[in-house]
Amino acid sequence: MWRIILLGIALCLCAFAQTKKLYLKDGSYHLVREYQVLEDRIRYYSTERGDWEEIPKELVDLKKTEAEIVQRIEDEKKQAAILEAEDKFEKEQREEIERIPVNPGVYWVLDGKVQTLKQAEVKVNNNKRRSILKAITPIPIIAGKSTVEVDGETSQNLVAGDRPTFYFRLAEEERYAIVRLGKKKGVRIVEEWDIIPVSKEIMAKRDVIDIFRQQMQPGLFKIWPTKPLEPGEYAVIEFTEGQGNTQVWDFTLKPAATGGRP
Repeated sequence: MWRIILLGIALCLCAFAQTKKLYLKDGSYHLVREYQVLEDRIRYYSTERGDWEEIPKELVDLKKTEAEIVQRIEDEKKQAAILEAEDKFEKEQREEIERIPVNPGVYWVLDGKVQTLKQAEVKVNNNKRRSILKAITPIPIIAGKSTVEVDGETSQNLVAGDRPTFYFRLAEEERYAIVRLGKKKGVRIVEEWDIIPVSKEIMAKRDVIDIFRQQMQPGLFKIWPTKPLEPGEYAVIEFTEGQGNTQVWDFTLKPAATGGRP
């Protein structure tokens, strides 16, 4: 639809460009298609009357007339440049979207190739037992404090650079974030839960990274940190606040010198 609107604007601009204002010194003007400056008179084609006419040169404000024509040409060039830039941006965005798989998940691009970030198996530890957390069949919630953990002190997913860009294709509308993981012997802590005894409401505490978000299309988001990150353990997570259904895509962030920048 917007392309049709822009086309209409462009056609209007073309029509406008064919019509000029021949200003008179009394402040009025004639609408003309073109004009010729003769010795003592101005000959012009009137778009209002569809014929050639003449007027004494001394009555015409040529300086104002020519200045507006020059300004109009500059405006048309700027508008053309804007349309060209918009076309280029849309083309690049389409190509960017087409590279991302249609399956839900987290992806990033390394040296022009799309890499899939493997989803981690997440476990909830309430100090009495550890249970695997699955989004489809959440574990029974036990009142008190729990930690959401990923096995291992480092991730098998290695990402280089200090501001990695990820593409997150959601299966359904949920919240998402990049978080910094805490470390404990043998595991990494994704978030800590305080579970209210009666309501079983979950109050989650997580170390969230500030990110930029760009929606590429429905369900597909491009995310990246607002500031450079220190090397360490991180994860992209998907969750519903208060429901204990956190899903995790963990990664180890390495300095850019150790590998290609994403």
